Amino acid sequence: MNDSATTTSISTVDIQRLMKLLPHRYPFLLVDKIIDCKGDDSCVGIKNVTFNEPQFQGHFPDTPVMPGVLLIEGMAQTAGALCVHAATGLRPKLVYFMTINNVKFRKPVIPGDRVEYHMTKTNRRRNMWWYKGVAKVDGVVVCEAEISAMLVAEDEKADA
Repeated sequence: MNDSATTTSISTVDIQRLMKLLPHRYPFLLVDKIIDCKGDDSCVGIKNVTFNEPQFQGHFPDTPVMPGVLLIEGMAQTAGALCVHAATGLRPKLVYFMTINNVKFRKPVIPGDRVEYHMTKTNRRRNMWWYKGVAKVDGVVVCEAEISAMLVAEDEKADA
């Protein structure tokens, strides 16, 4: 196998691995799996939206709509898991949100939808990553945003 085949290899992060990479748990773990990982350059996070999630009890109960802030959080969790997954030599780590920019909500997400968080790295400096994200349902863009995150060692979190 040549080096180019190795660098373009695609991997999947299942829910058990995600729970090792991220501190989030139900009801705040907003990614079910990650597919098409290409190092820390890009990936696609998958979220299966179901009616029994707690946000639908109070967010327009007669017409349940996924809160936009949770779509952004799903993007951030996808990017954060990708950073931690790619920086295995730097763990244990926590991932902190740094910025959210240029957010646009295009279409409501409802129970029964399968959201795909397409995250692409735009920059990295030391322990900081910047990503551009597009959330899609059935190939249609429902949300987009630029986010950044910082990895912090477990023993550094008091200083952050």
